[in-house]
Amino acid sequence: MSLAGDLLARWAPIIRTVELQSAAHGRFEVSLDGDLLFSKASSGRHAKPREIIDLAEKKLGPALLWRKNS
Repeated sequence: MSLAGDLLARWAPIIRTVELQSAAHGRFEVSLDGDLLFSKASSGRHAKPREIIDLAEKKLGPALLWRKNS
């Protein structure tokens, strides 16, 4: 699953926008509802596994149980 898909799978009912930006020189930024969650340029490193999900959880709270099991 993609990072955007992973975020939406957990919090789609309360997320207004997810923006992932990659550009020249290895730039990678993740913004959620207009707030920057992670910037490779600012941190000087790649995100660790689950780091962006953990940052989103701090902002949005625990993942929502919004999908019915099929």
